[in-house]
Parts: sequence; structure tokens; C-alpha cells
Amino acid sequence: MHFITGGYFNGKSNWVIEHYQLLNRNDYTWISAYKQDSLDRLFQTDGLYIVEGIEIYLKELVEKGLSIELIREKVRSMIDIGLEWEFENSKRKFIIMGTDISKGVVPIDKKERQWRDITGWVYQDIVFKSEEVDVIWYGITNKLK
Repeated sequence: MHFITGGYFNGKSNWVIEHYQLLNRNDYTWISAYKQDSLDRLFQTDGLYIVEGIEIYLKELVEKGLSIELIREKVRSMIDIGLEWEFENSKRKFIIMGTDISKGVVPIDKKERQWRDITGWVYQDIVFKSEEVDVIWYGITNKLK
């Protein structure tokens, strides 16, 4: 599994396209929360499976009133399924992209703070299980793992 994070509009998507040479391949599925894509198509490819905007999916769960532990458990389950899917075929790669929303002023609104906190905890869960982790700021890559 590969986790890519960084600021909004800092080049994460372009980096993934270039790094994985997506213009030259057709064996990938790209699910984007920014385009309201559903996670229903999880792992229905034998190439790359890319989830973009995981923080938006987390925000939806916070807005539904789910507890921190339930949200983390849902994501941990998705991660475990993704890792198992990867293990079944060496051509498969699970890629999660999430915007770093932890920098800046702490929100006054309780739900916004919960979203920020949960996103940080979930990102820690994702990083712990990831084989690779990259941070993209202003188009510059910093490999953390």
C-alpha cells in the first residue's frame, strides 16, 4: 500500500499520474471523493486501485455522527481488505491519497475539530500499514517510508 499526502492542490494527483505512468496504462481504478465517487467499486481491478480524497470520506462519516472508534475501524477494515487484495497478485497496488488538513488554525466548530482529529488518527493508521509514504508539497516529493 502506498499513502500520498500533502496540501490541497499541491500536486498529489499529478505526481501519482507521473510516478505510476498512468497515461500509458489502463489497469487502474481511480476513485475520487472530490467527484463524489462511491467506494462501492473497491478492488475490482488487477492493477492499481487509487482512492483520492480520503479526508472527504472521513468528513462524511463524521457528519453522520459515527464515533471515532467506528470510523477508525471502518478504515482499518478497508486497509486490511486492500492489503489482502494486493497480496493475492503482485501486479496489484493499493494507493490512498489524502490532503493534510492538520496545519493552520484549529477550527472553532466541534464537528470540524472532530474531522481534523479523526483524519490525523486515520492517517497514522494508514501510515503504519503502508509500505510506502510520500508527502507532496508544491510539487516536491518527500519520501517518508
